[in-house]
Amino acid sequence: MRSLRIDMHVHMVGNGFAGSGGWLRLNGWHHWLARFMVRQLGFPPDVIHGNLERVYARHLLEFVRASSFDAIVLLAHERVHDPDGKPREDLGSMYVPNDVVLDLADAHPEFLAGVSIHPARADALDELDRCLDRGAVLMKCLPNCQNIDPSDRRYRRFWERMAEAGLPLLAHTGGEHTVPIVNARLADPKLLRLPLECGVTVIAAHCATKSGPLDPDYFDDWAAMLAEFPKLYGDISAMVSLNRCAHLRDCLRPEIEPRIVHGSDFPVPVLGHRMWLDGLVSWSSFRQAQRIPNPLERDWQFKKALGFSGEVRTRATGLLRLPDGKRRYSEAAAAHGYVVPRLGYAEGPHFGNGSLYSEPLREVSRRRRDSG
Repeated sequence: MRSLRIDMHVHMVGNGFAGSGGWLRLNGWHHWLARFMVRQLGFPPDVIHGNLERVYARHLLEFVRASSFDAIVLLAHERVHDPDGKPREDLGSMYVPNDVVLDLADAHPEFLAGVSIHPARADALDELDRCLDRGAVLMKCLPNCQNIDPSDRRYRRFWERMAEAGLPLLAHTGGEHTVPIVNARLADPKLLRLPLECGVTVIAAHCATKSGPLDPDYFDDWAAMLAEFPKLYGDISAMVSLNRCAHLRDCLRPEIEPRIVHGSDFPVPVLGHRMWLDGLVSWSSFRQAQRIPNPLERDWQFKKALGFSGEVRTRATGLLRLPDGKRRYSEAAAAHGYVVPRLGYAEGPHFGNGSLYSEPLREVSRRRRDSG
């Protein structure tokens, strides 16, 4: 069976409208950014105040089915906690409970559940075991935004349990501007040494690059750690963006590329203008990729134009804790007629008359369902 083509960094977003227990609180810059993202994605303008989980999940499923990907890792978002485990409801801009992504993964083979658990929680180990039983494929945290210090010795047993279960850690590294920062120093990838020493496979999201012009750049620190820790990887999510793309070409270096996995950071907008301005891609390649309406595919095609191979997006198959049913997904996809049009797009012209992307996403999804 072939490896799955996976986007391993896709955020679930919700507001708890339908009773999930989640919430979304946007102020200032983050409110403006959320509205910008909604417009970029073509969502209904009032979706932020409606049943956001349902609308978001439906559109996202259409994006996946109309792309060259087999599956995405859909990420929950933990609340901020104090180091003693007390939830800080006064901090943070959103909360997406683990059951939201676990339920969606149960319902759709294209979705893989990435759970989020603050290791200071009194029930952290119980919640970890519960999520493992339900099929979690990785654990995601944003240390600088959720107030998680991965080097805190009190969390050793949590990391050891993850290692025992073969559950990888996807940890945000580097600057952040899409959600509020609680403790900026926790963006340092060197703080990930403890989970690595405990045997956890760690994927440093964004390869420790800077998000804003004033952020520290930890890329070289992360790259130096690769030689010391064979279970350390990096994802190239959001690295088409204006600030992070400065190190995107560096990720193709022969000592780094084998440790790179693909992620998009959806719904963060995919704007490849700096890649063209810096000469990373030609004008024609920029225009071809930027014209693709599907943001998951647009992000990948920018990276493919720079030189990233298909292995970058299948490598996650060997890192994630994939349930047997998900490992068999590619065979099920072939049985339902999904593989041929996806391969046709991935290997053929990027777009133009007759492209999958000349059709509305709903029509693509309907046609592919009917073909099964």
